[in-house]
Amino acid sequence: MEERVHNFSAGPAAMPLTVLKRVQAELLCLPGAGASVMEISHRSKAFSDVLAGAKDNIKTLLNLPDNYKILFLQGGASMQFTMIAMNLLNGGTADYLNLGSWSKKAIAEAKKHGTVNVAWDGSADNFNRMPSNDELKLTPGAAYVHSTANETIQGIEFAEAPDTGDVPLLCDFSSAFLSRPIEVEKYGMIYAGAQKNIGPSGVAAVIIRDDLVERCPEGLPSLLDYRVMVKNDSMYNTPPAFGIYMINKVTEYLRNDIGGLEKMEAINRKKAATLYDAIDQSEGFYTGHAKEGSRSLMNVTFVLKDSALDAKFLEESKAADLDGLGGHRSVGGFRASIYNAITQESVDTLVAFMKEFQQKNG
Repeated sequence: MEERVHNFSAGPAAMPLTVLKRVQAELLCLPGAGASVMEISHRSKAFSDVLAGAKDNIKTLLNLPDNYKILFLQGGASMQFTMIAMNLLNGGTADYLNLGSWSKKAIAEAKKHGTVNVAWDGSADNFNRMPSNDELKLTPGAAYVHSTANETIQGIEFAEAPDTGDVPLLCDFSSAFLSRPIEVEKYGMIYAGAQKNIGPSGVAAVIIRDDLVERCPEGLPSLLDYRVMVKNDSMYNTPPAFGIYMINKVTEYLRNDIGGLEKMEAINRKKAATLYDAIDQSEGFYTGHAKEGSRSLMNVTFVLKDSALDAKFLEESKAADLDGLGGHRSVGGFRASIYNAITQESVDTLVAFMKEFQQKNG
């Protein structure tokens, strides 16, 4: 296959074509470096400029206060499930919101390092909504509260950050990172695996408040110690250089080509509305998994009225160059991940296919 498809993969996911073309032009020789970014020292000025650029872009896009540090760490968001508990639990109790598949993984890792209270559990309804603040059973004086902004598999998203009072809120933003503005001050820490919205797999962006860094205990393994990583500006060891370079390019694109996160959010809301409207207006032929009010802007999950048509839908959609639409087994049906890089044209093409499929099979 030589032509690019409409890529609705949940991750590793689509990246902006404009960015890929710019990277292609620089792949053999990073301007000013005389070699590819994959070939130069991470201690060189050329790479230092890349790292500084990625941090500055994120700080500008999120209007990040000065008392937060930006890290780029290996191991993706899943490594953060462990690092958070190792660094911040400190013999106390942590509250976790069980919101879906990734929340469950975070809870399982945290339990290996201390006491976890599940402050809300959406499993009874197969994680089809986010909780309200008055449903949360929080622990007074907890070390932190852990949440997930957007559950990729179930297709649910918090419209606003949950209220945790004086207890630091830590949040996995992987599938929603830089898709819209957020009030960073409501969080003690946010983190995101790059491969959903800002780059390739293998690197996580971590934004952590200074006072939480100071809580980290002594004696942790160096590569799993936030204090060490902050002190060494993400470069205690050789960092995921190409991933950071890609994050720099994508965030530069969000700043300069898109014009910031308010404009990115408007684009994303239009795409999501187009797809959800098609589902809602299908007279039950398609049914969304997520309840209204919790619907994700990034991952649209739905099932067919007649599951016997599932294989046919997948086969014909793939033939129409609509790729990555298979849903996770825990939800079934289909999932269209419409991250920042997915264009309105791709969403319109998917909706046209869905309507035609319904006409032929409804």
